[in-house]
Amino acid sequence: MSTSKHEEEVRASFMNRAYVYLHIYDELVAELGPDKAKEIMKKAIFKRGVEVGSGFQKFAPADMKGLCDAFVGGSPADGALFRPEIERCDEGGIDLTFKRCPLKEAWLEAGLPEEKVALLCDIAAVVDYGTFEGNGFAFTADTYKPGADGCCHLHIRPGK
Repeated sequence: MSTSKHEEEVRASFMNRAYVYLHIYDELVAELGPDKAKEIMKKAIFKRGVEVGSGFQKFAPADMKGLCDAFVGGSPADGALFRPEIERCDEGGIDLTFKRCPLKEAWLEAGLPEEKVALLCDIAAVVDYGTFEGNGFAFTADTYKPGADGCCHLHIRPGK
């Protein structure tokens, strides 16, 4: 598969985001410790997720097909960066697996230990909690674990 200039530019943007998260986390840890650093980052990233996902409110609480089409259809670089694989998309919910993640890839390429990559993935995934929970859906995610294949597994269910 050839890589387009657009895909490379979007990937570079995600890599930049990965390094910003890493450096903010490290600075917060130095000042406040790891627990407080994680807590602060998750609060801020959740808020951004709510903003990012505001366009999905029109599908809440239960138009799962519409949400699936909009979310997967809007995947950056036509899906090349995350390679979302739809495992379920019906009235009961959506289950997706991201086969790739440019954030995880950037952290691994930087030589971070897999345990720290998993921690950063856990923090970064809060954007999805904001995107979905913050906009009317029930949501859980299984994030990257050392040695695991792929990356996040998203589980979106109708809201209340």
